[in-house]
Amino acid sequence: MLAFIVRRLLQSIAVLLAVGFIAFSMFQFAGDPVNNMVGQDANAETRALLRERLGLDQPFPIQFVRFIGNMLQGEFGVSYRLGMKVEQILVQRVPATLELVLIAALLALSVGVPLGVYTGLHRHGALSRVMLTVSLIGISLPTFLIGILLILVFAVWLGWLPSFGRGKVVALGWWTTGLTSWDGFRALILPAVTLSLFQMTLILRLVRSEMLEVLRTDYIKFARARGLTSRSINFGHALKNTMVPVITITGLQIGALIAFAIITETVFQWPGMGLLFLQAIQFVDIPVMSTYLVLVSLMFVIINLTVDLLYYAVDPRLRIERSAVGAH
Repeated sequence: MLAFIVRRLLQSIAVLLAVGFIAFSMFQFAGDPVNNMVGQDANAETRALLRERLGLDQPFPIQFVRFIGNMLQGEFGVSYRLGMKVEQILVQRVPATLELVLIAALLALSVGVPLGVYTGLHRHGALSRVMLTVSLIGISLPTFLIGILLILVFAVWLGWLPSFGRGKVVALGWWTTGLTSWDGFRALILPAVTLSLFQMTLILRLVRSEMLEVLRTDYIKFARARGLTSRSINFGHALKNTMVPVITITGLQIGALIAFAIITETVFQWPGMGLLFLQAIQFVDIPVMSTYLVLVSLMFVIINLTVDLLYYAVDPRLRIERSAVGAH
């Protein structure tokens, strides 16, 4: 187990370095941030001084090595647009994104898994067919369109929920949350539902498919022949084996929620990292853009490592196979 973790950590470091290099090199062609910072009327001397102060006059390899060295020390540079340290900006924006992503993930799991089990166990039922038909809508419609439709219905027509912003938030140290106030909770509902809908329908259809597959296996037929109750077979044997691929997809989808929260945050003007990234692109704010991509990659790496470790808790066959390999 220890060797496996060390190997994965080394792979993760290589992935982060590769992502950092690609991101930093791509943004060199995104435009000249100096033009946005001083305007078109600035003379050449002013531009040269600003470029030197930002380190943009250095060759690309030197800029990248300095960027990696600063990151290892917890320093991500200064935002060209806001004039603040990037780490200070992220501290302000990370809570909003993580809160939105966690609520969306919990919503997708708490709804998708039970509905997937139900449709798998009652695959010929009328309600199951209705759920599958509705799930096609959740998979087919783009996220921004779902968000706009929800705003139209619940914010414009019915006036029940706010259409933008985070509402009232409470500071708990450096962390800010809207879950402690009714205003902040109401503001979270529409973005969370919008972000979770695709993952919810994906999990529903995946659990259903895996349940149908597991219920056809020989050991389930043997359990029925032994006289075990349907509840014991469905939830004690079939569902447990169904959860292995579900854990994989769920882990990847949590990373996707973080990466693709950009669209939801833009539609609802949610003050998170995704909206910050789009604003940084418009201003060619290279430190913010590079840091955002590296941070998202780090979250993907952590989630994938966690998923791999969860395999051992869910599927004992993996532990047996690895023990057998180690013995030889």
